Amino acid sequence: MLKMEKPEIETKELHADGKYGKFEIRPLPRGYGITIGNSLRRILLSSLPGVAVYAVKIDGVHHELSTIPGVKEDVTEIILAIKGLTAKLHGDGPKTIYIDAQGECEVTAADIRTDSEVEILPPFPHIATIGKGAKLEMQIMLDRGRGYVSAERNKQTRQNLPLDVITVDSIYTPVLKVNYKVEDTRLGQVTDYDKLTIEVWTDGTVGANDALSQAASLLTEYLQLFVNLSDEKVS
Repeated sequence: MLKMEKPEIETKELHADGKYGKFEIRPLPRGYGITIGNSLRRILLSSLPGVAVYAVKIDGVHHELSTIPGVKEDVTEIILAIKGLTAKLHGDGPKTIYIDAQGECEVTAADIRTDSEVEILPPFPHIATIGKGAKLEMQIMLDRGRGYVSAERNKQTRQNLPLDVITVDSIYTPVLKVNYKVEDTRLGQVTDYDKLTIEVWTDGTVGANDALSQAASLLTEYLQLFVNLSDEKVS
């Protein structure tokens, strides 16, 4: 087998909170930069596991078009804010977390009541503004998953949900954005090589370096199916 130059990967930048990372790999045979970069980008944006809200229950509310007496925001606005939560599960899901607020106040994600197995991460979005004498009592249901799951799909797959529970769209991926760039590079006097630069932004529930590692592992699992073909006998 012809020997290929082994590329090296370098972390060019990694923020302390892990939310952003920039990585460079070179030298790659010509064309490999686009192949690897595009594959990793697709997996990072669609296939990594994460945590998201799949349903909410608001006392006195039966559908999204309702309003809550004494609460400035309508139910649609409140649900939109809840869907923007960034959370970690330290145990098995699904889990239910709570909002119990009353009197004149502003409710943010920092006011959500959890147990030791659920961690709400900043930023803490504004959820509702409550007027004097009003209250907001909510149950927020979240779980682990992958990719995107529609509200209708959540309704079909989540068994035995009460009628007054409102299912929502769930975006599980912890990766917010991925950029990659392929440039020419050289090895000695040979210039026919690629340099691949990948930038990853996450919501903080997973570090950019860990996200890239998970994506590469997942891609390797699928490619291994083709590697194993050489061990199979033709029937």
